[in-house]
Amino acid sequence: MSLFSQPSVDALDQSVRLLELVAADIDAGDGWIPFSRYMERVLYAPGLGYYSGGARKFGPGGDFITAPELTPLFGQALAAQIEQLMRASAPQVIEVGAGTGLLAADLLLELEARDCLPTHYGILELSGELRARQFDTLAQKAAHLAPRVRWLDELPQRFSGVVVANEVLDVMPVHLLASRADGLFERGVSLAPDGDGARRLCWADVPATGAVRDAAQALDLPVPREGEYVTELNLAGAAWVSAWAERIETGALLLIDYGYPRAEYYLPSRSSGTLLCYYRHRAHGDPFLWPGLNDITAFVDFSAVAEAAFAAGFDVGGYTTQAQFLFNCGVLECLARRGPPEKADYIRAARAVQRLTAPQEMGELFKVLALSRGIDQPLLGFMRGDRVHTL
Repeated sequence: MSLFSQPSVDALDQSVRLLELVAADIDAGDGWIPFSRYMERVLYAPGLGYYSGGARKFGPGGDFITAPELTPLFGQALAAQIEQLMRASAPQVIEVGAGTGLLAADLLLELEARDCLPTHYGILELSGELRARQFDTLAQKAAHLAPRVRWLDELPQRFSGVVVANEVLDVMPVHLLASRADGLFERGVSLAPDGDGARRLCWADVPATGAVRDAAQALDLPVPREGEYVTELNLAGAAWVSAWAERIETGALLLIDYGYPRAEYYLPSRSSGTLLCYYRHRAHGDPFLWPGLNDITAFVDFSAVAEAAFAAGFDVGGYTTQAQFLFNCGVLECLARRGPPEKADYIRAARAVQRLTAPQEMGELFKVLALSRGIDQPLLGFMRGDRVHTL
């Protein structure tokens, strides 16, 4: 804990109140809750969770930086794919989890320049604090386009157009699995005495049952002779994608996130899983540190997402790395519009593009998956590439 600066008194108070809420859940669950329930609480509990509280999350002053925070070129390139999809379906966009609103502003401005503005731009955002930030960002960056934006409380019943979800699947609550020689277990959260009548959060395993056991058995996880193999199972993400498949009549769901296909996700060498926490730009592995003040994420199993989508009626329109997707969508042409290469603005933008596309940065780790219905033409972002990316 010495690696991290101490939170403010108000932040610590928020964390303590959230911990009391989690403890009540554990007590109501006979002393145990699945990690998915814990992750849901600490990220999304109204007024207390990481994404529903008031702490700054994005950008240099927060805990992590997303692609739209790096450069508007990300949104400008993405707009090329959105334009193609809107022209093939309907002129509507929904962005899920819009962060600070920068991506919304960048997309709207670029789509305006392309003469392809959506009639409506929906933002599906449950955090009141983030809605306020998104409203302010749009008012500052694209005030004349802000009237097209509507905030949504839930998924629409029917929709045609484009749905964009940038770094959304990785923060959906996951189940934790522990495969050992004596069986398959679900790892959850319990409470242990911590002196003076206090209690602390601790790990606790129970035999996997029900849907968790069935899904885990289908994965054929490695079974070590000694020790354990720990990994994640994102049932919520598969259900969420299936829910969109029930609603999208014509159009596509664009998913941008870090992750792997199944063949790479469950490698024997990845025996500690992919769960990560972020606090003030430091990655760490303790999800019990200051609940509500840390982001908690897990890499995405894109094979599982694609299978759930296909079973629900989606077509898989494309899957590739973020780097190849952005190149196909013209990110270098967008960069060239920044002016002479010797100018400071161009140099800063070029460095951002390097970070978005370099294999050792975000270029290979992040993937783009397009799930579509009623779209017959090849999608721009997946038309070219030197490598074959399979699910």
